[in-house]
Amino acid sequence: MGQAWGFGRYGGPEVQEFFDRPDPAPGRGEVLIRVDVAGVNPLDHMLRSGLVPGLDGGRPFPIVLGMEAAGTVLARGEDVDGLEVGDAVFGFALTGGGTYAETTVLSAPNTARIPAGLSVTVAATLPVTGTTAVDVLDQLGLPAGATVLVNGVGGGVGLVVARLAIGRELRVIGTGSTAKREQAEAIGVRFIDYTAGDVVAAARQLVPEGFDGIVDLVGGASLRTVAPLARDPRNVIAVGDMSVPDLGGRFIERRLDRESLERSARLALDGVLAPVITAVHPLSDALAALASVENGHAAGKVVIKVA
Repeated sequence: MGQAWGFGRYGGPEVQEFFDRPDPAPGRGEVLIRVDVAGVNPLDHMLRSGLVPGLDGGRPFPIVLGMEAAGTVLARGEDVDGLEVGDAVFGFALTGGGTYAETTVLSAPNTARIPAGLSVTVAATLPVTGTTAVDVLDQLGLPAGATVLVNGVGGGVGLVVARLAIGRELRVIGTGSTAKREQAEAIGVRFIDYTAGDVVAAARQLVPEGFDGIVDLVGGASLRTVAPLARDPRNVIAVGDMSVPDLGGRFIERRLDRESLERSARLALDGVLAPVITAVHPLSDALAALASVENGHAAGKVVIKVA
């Protein structure tokens, strides 16, 4: 029996609660892990709110929050290759197990070993944050020297996208609120404070010829404001707003397999892909951890240290 943080019905933060649950049994193609660190992502509160119910794996309430984690394999289900009991691993809870918990199940094809030299805390951020950054920049395929606008640069994914883009010798301009400026500028981003005036005017002053690519992490009206700044609308790629094709842009193409995780881990070891972890909460403080991401106040990546 272990403790978990989740929700018993769809809704706002008020539906969240702690509860005890038996260790879940790994099914075919799954591994049971002891969770050391879980990553916190906007997708978590979207799932709780009922906006993406398909991601709950069809499991009954209560549902445990969280999509990514790192920990140690405790047991294997049938048809699991390349992972053994005792391995330190990181991956996705794509089958609805949830990761804000002492134990959980991960999908084995979407789980990889943590390489020597990589901390478990960094590894826990790679399934969502790390692979998203790699995927969106691979999809853009911009050459060295090109300009990219990261709309919403101050969050966990935005800072990793920016750092990886700078590592690829791209010129990075990012939008965000005043509180996000310091973290963004510290890694070399030219920052535009959207609370300080006209974002489009400020962007055109920095890049009069228009951007070679735009990575949107905000969506909605903000996406529609910055999309015309792209020289080619097809080079507007949105990570969360699936209406981007209406603007001539594209939605991110995700790769969630073990090979993608291993690639992200290698980049993290090389220092090219380095998450900016700004808050580490204990499981007992999961409410505050998710609230900081849900209200947009978190600058950088937030994680929950379970073990």
